[in-house]
Amino acid sequence: MDLMALSQLAQILGGAAVVIALVFGMVQIHQFRRQRHDVAAIELMRSLQDKEFTHSFRLIYPLPVDMPVDAFRALGPEYEDAALALGARFESMGLLVYRDSLPMHLVEEIIGGAVVILWMRLRPWVEANRQEQRHPLLFEWFQWLAERLDERGRPTETPAYQRFRDWKPKR
Repeated sequence: MDLMALSQLAQILGGAAVVIALVFGMVQIHQFRRQRHDVAAIELMRSLQDKEFTHSFRLIYPLPVDMPVDAFRALGPEYEDAALALGARFESMGLLVYRDSLPMHLVEEIIGGAVVILWMRLRPWVEANRQEQRHPLLFEWFQWLAERLDERGRPTETPAYQRFRDWKPKR
């Protein structure tokens, strides 16, 4: 083998090494994103399993949609505390979805319907507080998330126990 053939072989091997490195890098990025979404799912589940969230949810969920603000406030400070707790939780969640740190489909599957329903119950109270406190940004990401989930049809979607009735584990 002469020097020219060795040079050509080295170029071919170098090019192949670059292609292999690029493919390996893309696989690693895909695995990293998947891992990040798995961690986000675990953290989302964890954030919905504490006593404060459960207590707040139990207070607000049974209330009527578009309840007048005065009637809501007459229920007492415990209800406003619950509204603040839920609003803060969903505010963070909405921002994380917007920044693509938390996948929308994951939020939609885990708690999407509840976000929309809770927003419908808390909207009059939030809007009144925005006006009274001259703070139009109050729970802006909670509202954004609820509106996006509503546009996606989450509250009217077929429940998972019906959609995935025939599901079988992969292993």
